[in-house]
Amino acid sequence: MPIRAVLWDIDDTLFDYTGADTAGLARRLAEVGMGERYGSPAEALALWREATVRQWDRFAAGETTFQGQRRDRVRDFLGEPAMDDAEADSWFDRYVEHYKAAWAVFPDVLPVLDALAARYRHGVLSNSSTANQDAKLRHLGLRERFEVLLCAAELGVSKPEAAAFLAACEALGLPPSEVAYVGDQPEIDARGARDAGLTAVWLDRDGVRGPGPAGVHRIAGLAQLPEVLALDTRFGARSAIR
Repeated sequence: MPIRAVLWDIDDTLFDYTGADTAGLARRLAEVGMGERYGSPAEALALWREATVRQWDRFAAGETTFQGQRRDRVRDFLGEPAMDDAEADSWFDRYVEHYKAAWAVFPDVLPVLDALAARYRHGVLSNSSTANQDAKLRHLGLRERFEVLLCAAELGVSKPEAAAFLAACEALGLPPSEVAYVGDQPEIDARGARDAGLTAVWLDRDGVRGPGPAGVHRIAGLAQLPEVLALDTRFGARSAIR
């Protein structure tokens, strides 16, 4: 069946999350006199991301709230488990201010959305909260491009669980076989979408992550996406495009 809609991941797919995260964290650490504590900005970001994954996994497992994982991310990263909620909220909120100041979409995003607008419907499925991602898309001028916006915090289930992808397909009123999913994570996005029955497109911008899952389309940039959607050869010989 032809692809009728495209579901999108946001962070590091449409939006340069890594760039903004790096800048926001570096500015926050400099602000509190901790610019040298973790070595380079890249080293600091690696530790911040590790704390983020640990705390998000707790949230996904129902062990904490969305706000709770943010607070515990700060405590984890700073090595201050006794930090109270107000202090953790304040630290995170200041980081967010610096992070937002660096928000930007990737250069290939608007051209591909324009190219696909007439032929495909569009939606978003994100492992975040609706309040967070709706505000982000509006700030970036993208929100009106998407019919639906579904996020893990409200769904109660996260990618790569099939239920998350199927909920997004249901919101579009389409079967998974008529929906493509585009995301930057080979397991969470591509394998999860594939296993849920969607056409899975792995956006591998850096090209250094190994072969990735079988049965997904692999692209190096969004300029290649229209060709993938037009081919409509899910799991076929042309499933990897470089």
